[in-house]
Amino acid sequence: MQRILSTYLFVRRKLGPPIIEAAAQSGFTAIELFCAGGHFDYQSLTEARALGSWLDAHGLGLHAVHAPTQRDLAPSRESGSPISISDPERVRRLEAVDEIKRALDLAEGVPFRFLVLHVATSRDPDEPRRWDAAFNSIEHLALFAKQRGVSIALENTPGEMPTPANLRRFLDQTRLTDVRFCFDVGHAHMGGGIAVALESMRDRIVTAHIHDNHGEKDEHLVPFEGTIDWHATLAALPPETPLTLELRAPELPLGTEPPEPAALLEAGRAALDRVEQAQSARA
Repeated sequence: MQRILSTYLFVRRKLGPPIIEAAAQSGFTAIELFCAGGHFDYQSLTEARALGSWLDAHGLGLHAVHAPTQRDLAPSRESGSPISISDPERVRRLEAVDEIKRALDLAEGVPFRFLVLHVATSRDPDEPRRWDAAFNSIEHLALFAKQRGVSIALENTPGEMPTPANLRRFLDQTRLTDVRFCFDVGHAHMGGGIAVALESMRDRIVTAHIHDNHGEKDEHLVPFEGTIDWHATLAALPPETPLTLELRAPELPLGTEPPEPAALLEAGRAALDRVEQAQSARA
């Protein structure tokens, strides 16, 4: 099993060699870069080159890039001003598309396979004009991505619009044949259930996010710490689906020094051992 780490775990701090080194030493073979300005300046050619050097030095690949979802995200914060490719206001929508194109430009210096993309924010209502806006955005982004050797992977996320059934209906109706899915196990567990979500998304899944919760909040816990049935889930996922561990850093009192990267990764490494054991038992 390829072990992929989402850098979302470290979104409140600057990405640098210590995090990459800790990921390699914890057995990860690739990362999914979470695009947030305070975490990593994806618009900087200098930082892009540095990222490529860090990854090469530790034998890691860049599996995917998670498109930015916020503007003005400082290192100490997890939320900023949201951007949405389904915003019906044309100026704001085009600003969101331009921001995501800047993230896609990373592929010119550090190649990656997939751009994980949110169709909407959790507060966006499910309405036709927003789906029209999303189509215009994704049609443009898919072509821009393809020119850089990248495929768009739409993620099922909390909210009215980006449910698995809605995403499948959207792709069927628009015939965006180059667009695929990133299946988020934790988000599916909060919605109509993982098995039902897979019915809608299965044949277009190219990558997956794994994290746990208790079915109510998007907790991004280590697998096996929530209520997801991981043995059933792993058996239901399409074989050979790349699994990206997408955890959230623990909340710390103000002024407290964050744990060393290796300490944060230890529980994730142990959970992936259990995931690998479950996959072996399935085989």
